[in-house]
Amino acid sequence: MEHRIPRFTLAGVDDAEVSVHPFATEDELGLTLTRFRRGGQDGRDGHDDVVLLVHGLTSSSDMFIMPEHVNLVRFLHRNGYGDVWALDLRMSNRFPYNVETRRRDTLDDVACFDFPAALRELRRRTGARRVHVIAHCLGSVAFHMSLFGGVIDGIASVVANSVGLTPRVHPWARLKLMLGPALLRYGMGLPYLDPRFRDAPPLTGRWLLARAVSLAHPECGEPACHMQSFMWGSGRPAMYRHRNLRPQTHVHERLADLNGASALHYYRHMRKMVAAGRVVRFDPGDPRHAALPRHYLARAAEIDTPVLYLTGDRNDVFTDSNVVCHRLLSRINPGRHELRVIPGYGHIDPLIGGNAHLDVFPHILDFLKRTS
Repeated sequence: MEHRIPRFTLAGVDDAEVSVHPFATEDELGLTLTRFRRGGQDGRDGHDDVVLLVHGLTSSSDMFIMPEHVNLVRFLHRNGYGDVWALDLRMSNRFPYNVETRRRDTLDDVACFDFPAALRELRRRTGARRVHVIAHCLGSVAFHMSLFGGVIDGIASVVANSVGLTPRVHPWARLKLMLGPALLRYGMGLPYLDPRFRDAPPLTGRWLLARAVSLAHPECGEPACHMQSFMWGSGRPAMYRHRNLRPQTHVHERLADLNGASALHYYRHMRKMVAAGRVVRFDPGDPRHAALPRHYLARAAEIDTPVLYLTGDRNDVFTDSNVVCHRLLSRINPGRHELRVIPGYGHIDPLIGGNAHLDVFPHILDFLKRTS
């Protein structure tokens, strides 16, 4: 019998001191920060700066502590950053929020409420130390909204994987964004999508959808992999290159543990952003998000936080979004931001790939050292 990696395991950081710090947002949602300290040094074994890791939609802090390879937390610890924090946003699969049908959360909620509350809690614990952020996918989009929208400040640097201020997708993904939410919600009665739909009772709508999706994805035998390609991007597979994942990662339960269910309302917000070619508020008239601007690039010249835009050259989820974003911001602030395009990598494998510690993480480390 094949050994299964337990869900929410800490085996990937067994040489770290781990503590969990719950906090609440202003819209009364409970979230968590998890702190990983190597030997309790608070950075005294290297850089005194703090690193905050931010996951994307449907994933969680688990993507940064995977035991099947040299994960990002362990890599940072080994290279002098001894105080690393991971944030579980409202988009995290560690919480039930993505599958609660009454919720209508958007990236505006994440940007307006999650990040300010998280940084207040982090700074309450760490004091005036400098904070670097490494953010992935829609976590990166929402963090850009917070930073360029002016609701957070004092960030030493940002590493943005896959996408930033200018979301761009393949035409097939754009069509899915246009038609998918309404067809799934009102045509099939599905309020969310889940890589585990193949495990639903036979002949139910969830099971039938997973079967149909698998018919279009002959590239592997993992239904969860097929569903993730359906949920995000356009490709076989869409989210990563198979060869970049360890065999222990590319199995049904593991993939579904790492990237879980997604509420459809986030897709509606992404549809508006893709149509606009840049980040926008879902409902500009919503008073709950009055702190966020209507035009995020209006203050771009004032943002002195350097950003490393990171992407694989096979990114089949957000294509060349980071290339475009870097080009745009370089016209506004020449020389402030940087771009790294990783050959042979896709959307999420730059952070969860089996050899990412050799191919990708050194670029992150070099940027952190130069901005520390």
